[in-house]
Amino acid sequence: MTPETVGDLAERLGAAGYLTDDALATALFLAVRMRQPILLEGEPGVGKTQAAKSLAAAMDTPLIRLQCYEGLSSSDALYEWNYPRQLLGIRLAESRGESLAEADLFADDYLLARPLLAAITHPGPRPAVLLIDEVDRADDEFEAFLLELLAESAVTIPELGTRRAVVPPVVVLTSNRTRELHDALKRRCLYHWIAHPEVAQVAAIIRLRVPGAADWLASRVARAVGRMRGFGLYKPPGVAEAISWASALQVLGVPVVDGPAMERTLSAVLKYEEDRAVAVERLVEVVGE
Repeated sequence: MTPETVGDLAERLGAAGYLTDDALATALFLAVRMRQPILLEGEPGVGKTQAAKSLAAAMDTPLIRLQCYEGLSSSDALYEWNYPRQLLGIRLAESRGESLAEADLFADDYLLARPLLAAITHPGPRPAVLLIDEVDRADDEFEAFLLELLAESAVTIPELGTRRAVVPPVVVLTSNRTRELHDALKRRCLYHWIAHPEVAQVAAIIRLRVPGAADWLASRVARAVGRMRGFGLYKPPGVAEAISWASALQVLGVPVVDGPAMERTLSAVLKYEEDRAVAVERLVEVVGE
């Protein structure tokens, strides 16, 4: 169901397990109502991907995800031909003494839809949410390939022509900003930077995402993560790591979050040995009061 107001969307996102501020809720609301792609940038672990997942849940519509990576090609993202089935069709035709024209082989019956085409051909009635995740990992050529989809909700298949969406998808692109994206892509999108939330917000997210987490545990973890983010680490922990850390401490059933408990579970929050060594050296600061 399409949200009626920003507050309505924020409430639905909360029900789907995603706490958001007014700025992000407004940006997502505009993307839905204006049918314009939105680019979400921010550090890893601040909830960009989860925002798209929760938006699909809030709208009760399918999430179609394209995970970007270096070397991603248009055929990987858009479509490919079912070559085994085409070959079978040729052999069946030969066994009957018939011949197949090229148009017979390159038809919808032999087309395998990948995420972009699946989003364009989604029949509705509600638009699918198309998540193009970590677009900064893809190559410049793939960025250029996306422009038609972002501007016109259309894709071109050389053998079949241009396919336009009957129900244009809600397109959410995410980027960790490992490189700058081109202006041509940004001009076609709404934009929102997701910053790391304040300690109180992180604690609220932990309580929402870790069932049964005590208030004291959520608050202690949120404060500890906030302190570590000021240590100049190679990969500072984000919200995702805070959730993982709280989950680990809860699974262990620790009665108090002290230095030994935190040190035992640092593997849930820090993923580089150099960062772990810094945290252990400054464990008193991590634990706090």
